[in-house]
Amino acid sequence: MSSAKRLTDPFGARSTFRAPQGEMGIYRLSQLEKAGIANISQLPFSIRILLEAVLRNCDGYQVSVEDVTNLAKWNAAKPAELEIPFKPARVVLQDFTGVPAVVDLAAMRDGMSALGGDPKKINPLIPVDLVIDHSVQVDFFGTADSLSKNVEVEFERNKERYEFLRWGQQAFDNFRVVPPNTGIVHQVNLEYLAKAVFQGKDHLGPVAFPDSLVGTDSHTTMINGLGVLGWGVGGIEAEATMLGQPLYMLMPEVVGMKLVGKLSPGSTATDLVLRVTEILRKEGVVNKFVEFFGEGVSKMTLADRATIANMAPEYGATMGFFPVDDETLTYLRRTGRTRDEIELVERYCKEQGLFRTDGMADLQYTKVLTLDLSTVEPSVAGPKRPQDRVPLNSVQSSFSKGLTAPIAERGFGLAPEQVSATSTIEGATHDADLKHGSVVIAAITSCTNTSNPSVMLGAGLLAKKAVARGLRVKGFVKTSLAPGSRVVTDYLENAGVLKPLEQLGFHVVGYGCTTCIGNSGPLPEPVANAITFGNLVAAAVLSGNRNFEGRVNPHTRANYLASPALVVAYAIAGTVDIDFDKDPIGTDADGNPVYFREIWPTHEEVDAAVHQSVQPEMFIHQYSSAFTANETWNAIPITPGERFNWNAKSTYIQRPPFLEGITQSEGSIQPILGARVLAVLGDSVTTDHISPAGSIAKDGPAGRFLVENGVTPRDFNSYGARRGNDRVMVRGTFANIRIRNGLTPGIEGGVTRYLPTGEQMSIYDASMKYQANKTPLVILAGAEYGTGSSRDWAAKGTLLLGIKAVIATSYERIHRSNLVGMGVLPLQFVEGQSAQSLGLTGEETFDIPSLHDGLQPRSRVQVIATGADGSKKFFEALVRIDTPVEIDYYRNGGILPTVLRKLAQS
Repeated sequence: MSSAKRLTDPFGARSTFRAPQGEMGIYRLSQLEKAGIANISQLPFSIRILLEAVLRNCDGYQVSVEDVTNLAKWNAAKPAELEIPFKPARVVLQDFTGVPAVVDLAAMRDGMSALGGDPKKINPLIPVDLVIDHSVQVDFFGTADSLSKNVEVEFERNKERYEFLRWGQQAFDNFRVVPPNTGIVHQVNLEYLAKAVFQGKDHLGPVAFPDSLVGTDSHTTMINGLGVLGWGVGGIEAEATMLGQPLYMLMPEVVGMKLVGKLSPGSTATDLVLRVTEILRKEGVVNKFVEFFGEGVSKMTLADRATIANMAPEYGATMGFFPVDDETLTYLRRTGRTRDEIELVERYCKEQGLFRTDGMADLQYTKVLTLDLSTVEPSVAGPKRPQDRVPLNSVQSSFSKGLTAPIAERGFGLAPEQVSATSTIEGATHDADLKHGSVVIAAITSCTNTSNPSVMLGAGLLAKKAVARGLRVKGFVKTSLAPGSRVVTDYLENAGVLKPLEQLGFHVVGYGCTTCIGNSGPLPEPVANAITFGNLVAAAVLSGNRNFEGRVNPHTRANYLASPALVVAYAIAGTVDIDFDKDPIGTDADGNPVYFREIWPTHEEVDAAVHQSVQPEMFIHQYSSAFTANETWNAIPITPGERFNWNAKSTYIQRPPFLEGITQSEGSIQPILGARVLAVLGDSVTTDHISPAGSIAKDGPAGRFLVENGVTPRDFNSYGARRGNDRVMVRGTFANIRIRNGLTPGIEGGVTRYLPTGEQMSIYDASMKYQANKTPLVILAGAEYGTGSSRDWAAKGTLLLGIKAVIATSYERIHRSNLVGMGVLPLQFVEGQSAQSLGLTGEETFDIPSLHDGLQPRSRVQVIATGADGSKKFFEALVRIDTPVEIDYYRNGGILPTVLRKLAQS
């Protein structure tokens, strides 16, 4: 359809209202109510905001009249299985996922040129912000110069990546880069980038509308705490969104979570979010919105709401949404937003029926759950998953039980005689002995908690009391403080607690996402050697949101999520094998026992510190020069040009192969025949298991490749930093040190059997042999396949390994979407079936003959598994291509070629 035929405001919803900025346009939802199409007052706030976006963008082309009416008639009990085109206001990237997104855009410019089109058509059409926050590692810690040393190494390691981003900064419109050492993307978004209400223009002039976004990080949901609609998507979906394509999603269910009461003394926002995560993961909210309501919401600070919203990926929801209310306005004032900005938010939301107040009638939800905040107790989560909450008073017994519990039950599988093992740190003059449960990493880190003044100041107050009692941190503990923004350091210093934290070894190591994403850096060699020699289950305690196996550090098998204050407490104790109710946490200068309860700060102390120490001027000062303050960044030369000049020798940035040989003609769907299994995987396999993440092993395929290209192990950097080079990343796919492949039982790591010969080798090497023989590959997997971060390389690497289909019991939302976005077929065993129930060993040959261009979303296809003896098993699988648009993506080999072909023809 040509642009001349597109509709303009078919519902007559556009009106105006008075704002501080002048007369502003508004697309009134009430118009749909007047027309008898919807009962807006009963819709969840999250659905109202989604509906406003559909209504405002209705043009009869990308967004149809039927899309508006379908969503307006949203049925809480059973939403219709219809797709909704969502066009967010903006996109947020972090550098690990953002660099490959910009690499793909640069490659699309080359592809557009190859198709005879204008490369400048490949350009963000909506605002895009990339925050460089994932590249700093904790190489140096425990000293006053840790920050400067880590930043120096960061710039040395990432020179090529940063040069590339500087090019992108000048080459693309609507694209800004927040330099390194500013803060974590989600905290910068919350404190600075987010507007709550956006200002734009349409055909009639200025218009106001709700701020909304998608981001290439699963914890984009943190912004839901500010009443902003947004969630994490894969980099490939984000790229399509940048280029003006709607994000297609099925109409969601909305689970209402009613909060009543208030937190009890001793409980923190971290304890609350771990309890919420436990409840919602058990309930099952994957692909659903969760919206919080009730009197308890009014008693929560916005920082506490953002903490809960942040961990939506951990409880499995698309979002964890808190509507705009008086506390939202208060937070905007505290963080230095202008008076006009805040007044616009209040006026618009009240005009549009998007402002929550106490006493309003309950809305219609698909299901309602209730949590009494007074029942929340101090807790941690772990040792292997964020949803496995452990009450603080049960950590010791839980850990001890887990030592001998089977690995299949998330234990450590030790024999009884191994439980008492110890190991001595060579050369240590004190704290020389390690045992199971010794805490070797204590990290105040991650967007989840470092954005929350109450828990950060709580940690500082605990440190102050501990120092006053003469306590110290055990010598084998690697301590780190990685604030989510520079404002955090300002208020810690203002409260007089930064120095006590430093006295305990918690010096600032960087402003970015560190330990929580595996950038914990190496342990001191004597400590690492002692752990290895004793085969110890060493522990890490971090104030993060992710503790999946192999993520935090290769030497910590037990990883616990905890509040910042508990991170400090466990660093002092030096072990998780302690009962804080009974055992002293340490001894004072006179040798007297000091107990946990004696140094734990009260609610009143924390509240007083927050009100006295956190000032709007801090936010205004730190963010007034956010884009220009880093002189090291400013000194990086900018290479001009609309197309990137690829360097064939670069080990960081390479043109990806996804668009090689692209033509104007649309692709076609072909049967998968004669496929072999590359890996048989169990339940809860995360994107950390699939995607290259963390450190690069020197004896693995990626490490060998780098050495062959002149890179020394010292300069390997992390997989995340090398996401712009497919040659490194494909070699690290399925290479996680903790992954378990059913084809190689009893072995951990990225290995498999090359089935034609039975030879055991790395997954990458086996893939290359299969691809040389033109043998398609499949993965067999269990439930919750792809849980975790929105790692696009979990899908990109899957594709480049020659995997044509994944057959799993169930999928996590983002990874399923990413697989489709890269042209990999996600199939799901029908209800009640699994690889195990069907007796599949992975040694069979698989055929899926009924794939063709008439394939329908969520249809069923027959799969034929042929054993070595010629016996056949026939079973049906659900096609997890959920929408017609995804069928187009799959037919064309993914989102990138689909969008490129459309743009080339426009």
